[in-house]
Amino acid sequence: MNNKRYYPTAFALYFSFFIHGIGASILSQYKTNFAKAWGAGQLADGSYDVSRVVTVIAALGLGRLLAHFVAGPFSDRYGRKLSGLIGVGLYVIFFAGIILSPNMAAAYCFAILGGAANSFLDTCVSPTCMEIFVNNGSIANMFTKFSMCVSQFLLPFFILFVGNAGLPYTTLFIICGAAILADGLLILLLPFPEREKKGGNGVKTKQERMKFTPVSIAAILIGFTSSSTFMLWLNCNKELGQLYGMTSPSLIQSYYAAGTAVAIIVTAFLIKKGLGEKTVLILYPAVSTVMLLLCYWIRTPQICIIGGFVIGYAGAGGVLQLAVATTIQFFPENKATATSFVMIASSVANYTILSLAGYLTRIGGSEGPRMILLLNAGVTFLGVMLAVFIKGMEKRQKAR
Repeated sequence: MNNKRYYPTAFALYFSFFIHGIGASILSQYKTNFAKAWGAGQLADGSYDVSRVVTVIAALGLGRLLAHFVAGPFSDRYGRKLSGLIGVGLYVIFFAGIILSPNMAAAYCFAILGGAANSFLDTCVSPTCMEIFVNNGSIANMFTKFSMCVSQFLLPFFILFVGNAGLPYTTLFIICGAAILADGLLILLLPFPEREKKGGNGVKTKQERMKFTPVSIAAILIGFTSSSTFMLWLNCNKELGQLYGMTSPSLIQSYYAAGTAVAIIVTAFLIKKGLGEKTVLILYPAVSTVMLLLCYWIRTPQICIIGGFVIGYAGAGGVLQLAVATTIQFFPENKATATSFVMIASSVANYTILSLAGYLTRIGGSEGPRMILLLNAGVTFLGVMLAVFIKGMEKRQKAR
């Protein structure tokens, strides 16, 4: 029942993910500003040590990880609307707190709240949009990713506008905080579809034990490897562009977002035409691995632009969503829980891999971005091996 009554609600929810797309990447675009504001030291070349800012960015993943254990059950028990309002409230606190933080410790705490905001919005937006567009649930869910792509594509242009207007770097944080607060008022006032409450079948599903196998664990771990690919690139590409002599390295972000948007449309079309999901899980990370290595060896501004588009396409263009779909196949009676496992793996990647990137930035100095490329290539190739294992086991079972 694609009830037009709920279309404004869907728009408000998609807009919250538009702001979330900015919130997930805006810190990486202002690393130098925040490093200076939080008292970071200067390197030999005169630039500021941004390692502590990368550590704060990693706290977004920690907050997301911790909140995922609560947000899903909370949304199922108390409703999608309340979960969404909590997510909005936490994002307002995040945007305000980050720019008011006097040091890294305070910023770290606010970043954890920003990660928690992500989790509560996840458990509100995706299920609600799938309930509104019940006949096109998968497409509705893909538009959450598309909303983020649009905002991340526009972000560099917003940054250029703020810079050319002579406004302080905190301007976009204030605008985003005000925008998502207004969006929260819409979420509060607009109607949400009522969820069906199942009886006996729902009870049986809860009681059924989940049996883990090496193949299902491999599918869950792709949530870790796929998230590592795009999170490392998303938060470290600007420094790579600067190292390779780009005059406007923030433009890499736009090409990344464009690649992601194209991939969502193309991948959905290819899968509908018969391309296997597990083939995509092998092909896309393999392409990302090659691209990352090319970015390591070819030190030109042009490779950063090409890399931005290719990593956006093959690294962030649906691999995580396909990992969720693959994992659900192993737990058909526990779909939500299976999804949570993949997203928790994704959150672990966000925190641990970005923390490691912060360490590499600290010890690598100006060559830190290239060291991170090698780390990214290694983790991404692990994802290829996991997908090959899954497909191989699938063929073996069909042969029996």
